[in-house]
This record gives sequence, structure tokens and C-alpha cells, in this order.
Amino acid sequence: MKEFELKYGCNPNQKPSKIFMHDGTELPIEILNGRPGYINFLDALNSWQLVKELKEALGMCAATSFKHVSPTSAAVGVKMDEKLKKACFVDDVEGLDESPLATAYARARGTDRMSSFGDWIALSDKCDVTCARLIAREVSDGVIAPDYDPEALEILKSKRKGTYNIVKIDPSYVPDAVERKQVYGITFEQGRNNFEINRALLEDIVTDNKNLPEDAKRDLIIALITLKYTQSNSVCFAKDGQAIGVGAGQQSRIHCTRLAGNKADIWHLRQHEKVLSLPFKDEIKRPDRDNAIDVYISEDYEDVLADGNWEALFTYKPEPFTRKEQREYLASLSGVALGSDAFFPFGDNIERAARSGVSYIAQPGGSTRDDNVIEACNKHNMVMAMTKMRLFHH
Repeated sequence: MKEFELKYGCNPNQKPSKIFMHDGTELPIEILNGRPGYINFLDALNSWQLVKELKEALGMCAATSFKHVSPTSAAVGVKMDEKLKKACFVDDVEGLDESPLATAYARARGTDRMSSFGDWIALSDKCDVTCARLIAREVSDGVIAPDYDPEALEILKSKRKGTYNIVKIDPSYVPDAVERKQVYGITFEQGRNNFEINRALLEDIVTDNKNLPEDAKRDLIIALITLKYTQSNSVCFAKDGQAIGVGAGQQSRIHCTRLAGNKADIWHLRQHEKVLSLPFKDEIKRPDRDNAIDVYISEDYEDVLADGNWEALFTYKPEPFTRKEQREYLASLSGVALGSDAFFPFGDNIERAARSGVSYIAQPGGSTRDDNVIEACNKHNMVMAMTKMRLFHH
């Protein structure tokens, strides 16, 4: 297939629309089912690069959940404990522990379930049956992978009344070293961002604390590769083999950090016993549970706990999860990794990161206020590596 005609571009009025190879060669993809759109392909091709690089960097299968050309999360196949499985609504998935790929997607989808609603999925390895069954029960637009088990493919083809978007990509495809795009009729050209993110990037540790464990290196690499395909400015928090909070597309670095930190806090709070034990009625579906949990741990908790409201969701009225309890719980956390796609200009980013349990940081450095940022890290006994490489993505 040398070109594929799309229904329309970003919006219904943007016609005609198609994808094709600039040099007239065959596209490196097969559309196995459905009819993906313009934004679907933007998500598919960006998300595929992310999981491909995670697999190459860490030697583990990877998955990501994409929405509007940025990842809500990305993860590798680290086994989940029972508490996290329950928080991600996958404690009932048979065979999850035996499928690292399904585990990676369960982590990626479970991180920010509200943002992942209607996501595009990328898988680094052949989609197996367990992963397909997990995808089949979630609301999503499509999936891209290098291959699919025959039974897995049939499961996915039955999704959305047979219209689910399934794309197969040639894993050996290497794009041209130069990329181009047009804005307002003017062509932009640049070298592709082929910068390799690996453990060697974390060797320049500038803080007093220089103890960077292997698990923290893994999580920093996940954060940095996630940022490489996140709309800038962006900051990413990671823990236990997955991105747990992505702050994308903000004009201010501190707003990136706050947004990502707030999402990371929600990920942690969802694993608190008060949340895990919420007495939902059996008929309440997962998306409605997601929405209720989000409100329950917010300042608007009365919207689900007030008399006349809780009865629609719960078998009995839960106790509030007070701000004091939440702060105490979050204050007990540590070991979170944080990556930034550009330097931190002020120490306020570090102060905000500390409130979300950050112990390890990787950022390019190069600010005139690096000393202030390093001082803030030392105050909290953090480990910070300077990567010397900006990772803007637009």
C-alpha cells in the first residue's frame, strides 16, 4: 500500500486527507481492521516510536496509552502487586502475571484512566490473547503493534461492532534521517531526533547524594523516553516501571511539574485502602467508578458523598478521605523518579516534586540558576543527574 485515503484531517472540514511515503515507496504499515483517521495515525506513529525505544533501552516489553498526540502513561512489563491490580481494575484479568505485555498495558492504562478513556494503544511486541482481552474491555480508538496472535486478532476485530482500528507496523522500518512538515504553506525540515536515551545519560550526578539504584535508572529512562514523545513543555513522574504522571504542553515549567505531580498524587491515592474499599454497587461500570473516585479524592467529594448522591453509587455511605489524611499519606512516599524535557529554571519545581515523593531527577541542566536547583535537591536529599540534552517535541 503506497497511500491511504483518510476520511478527513484533524477536523471534518479539512479535506482531502491521506497518508503516503514522500518517496513513493510502500507504507511500513498494514491496516488489519477499521479505518484509522488522521489523529489516530499521529497517535499511532508517535506511540510506536515510544514503545520501540523503551524496548531497545531496557530490554523489556512496553506499552503506552496515547491521547491527542501525547502519552497519558507508558510502562514496561513489571509484575503488579494485588493492590495496584485492584486500583487499575485488572485484579480479575486471568493470566495477567504470565503476560508481561498485558501487564505493561494494564499499568499504562491504569495510571490515568480518565485521560486514557478513548486512547490509542501501542505495543512493543506481538499482541497476545491476554493483552487483547484486556484491550477489548476498555474504551479505545485503536492499537498498533508489530504483530498479533491469530486469536488475539480475532478478539480485537470483534471490538466496536467490528470497526476497531488495528494497525500492524514493520518493526524493521527505519525512517529517513531528515523529516519535513508544512505550516501555513511553508515547509520545515530538520534531522530526526535519533538521540539515544540509556543509562549512560545518568552518569553526571551533581547532587551530594549520588546513590542511584538500578530501579531508579529504569524509571528515569522511562520518564525521559516518554518525554521524547510528549508535547512540550513537559515533565514526567515515574515509579515501579511506569510513568505515573505526565504534565504536557504547558508554557511554564512549574505548571508542567504541578500538573504531572497532581496526576502522580492521584495515582498514589487510588491505591489507598479508603479508595480500594469504596463500596461500589455491582452495576457501576468502570468509567463511572473512575469518575467517582476522581471526585472522591478531590475537594468536591461532597458531589459523591452528599445525601441523595452517594446512594446512586455505593451500597453504603463511605467515610470522606480528608485532605489531612491525603497529605499524611503522600508525605510518607518516596522513591519516585522525575524527568524534565528542559532545564528547571527555579527551585520551586523541586519543592513541588518533593511533595509527591520524588527522590530521583534527570534534567538537561544549563540554567543560570542550576545552583539554586541543586541546592533545593540537596535540601531534600534527592539524587539529580544532568543529561545535557533537551527533549522538546512539537
